[in-house]
Amino acid sequence: MNVLLTGGAGYLGTELCYLLEKEPAVDQIVIYDNLIRRNYNLFIGQSKMKSEKLRFVQADILDSRKLRAEVEQADVVFHLAAKVSTPFADHNPHEFDQINNWGTAELSYLIEESRVSRFIYTSSVSVYGASDEMLDIDTEPNPKTFYGISKRNGEAHVERLRNRRSGIFVLRLGNVYGYSKSMRFDSVINKFMFESHFAGRIRIFGDGRQLRSFIHIDRLVALLRDFALGERKPGTYNLVENTFSVNEIVDHLQRLYPELERIYVNQNMKMRSLNVKPDARLPELTQSGREVLEDDLLRFRKGFSF
Repeated sequence: MNVLLTGGAGYLGTELCYLLEKEPAVDQIVIYDNLIRRNYNLFIGQSKMKSEKLRFVQADILDSRKLRAEVEQADVVFHLAAKVSTPFADHNPHEFDQINNWGTAELSYLIEESRVSRFIYTSSVSVYGASDEMLDIDTEPNPKTFYGISKRNGEAHVERLRNRRSGIFVLRLGNVYGYSKSMRFDSVINKFMFESHFAGRIRIFGDGRQLRSFIHIDRLVALLRDFALGERKPGTYNLVENTFSVNEIVDHLQRLYPELERIYVNQNMKMRSLNVKPDARLPELTQSGREVLEDDLLRFRKGFSF
């Protein structure tokens, strides 16, 4: 089996590479990434992967010629490449549209003409917009940001493909957190962990009551592997484990770092929330809880070098 990972050198791609490389059914993994985020960490370190299984292609998702050449050789495609942001950031609309919308459109056209048996598109719960009420897989998407709109437009291209091909998955990811050598520090828990460990101080925008839905990187990539190699029914899924307020997260961090200082910025301002229910079709997502978060944060702290 040949696997293509667009955006394969990023946060998800790095951990997914480690997991898929160990799978006997996987013969080759192509890491397709433009490295625009300067995400070189996958390529360094003492732990080695089997070089005969891995191949790197430095190219843009909008480079149709290079992308076509890789899609034509793939059996499974993970579309991880995206212009990403924090949940309610609202900037660079053209860049979001070009990469997340039209990049996904180009890839879906190529897959339609290919032998690819499974196409796994990582979308975002940002397509739901904002709500204090709990949302689920039956909730109509209503994106509120350029990022959310671009991901929802990307979904539309994949859903069009679903009418023509089998093995098509749309996975709406919650806010991803957890240690990785390629982790993003603009996501809320990762950012808070760094600030807690090295600065002893956290800035909280608004009153801290805003809700976010989360999933841990390790459990997420295990699910992604299962979507590629297992017997999951094609369709659209919400990949979230728990929803916490910002204050709840900081309460957990305070137990790890008792001297942690909280600084509230614009405390009288109510920030938008996003509260998404774990998908009932994925029972492994419903087994997590607040005690699991504490274990996750403790393991995260052990990943720091000092």
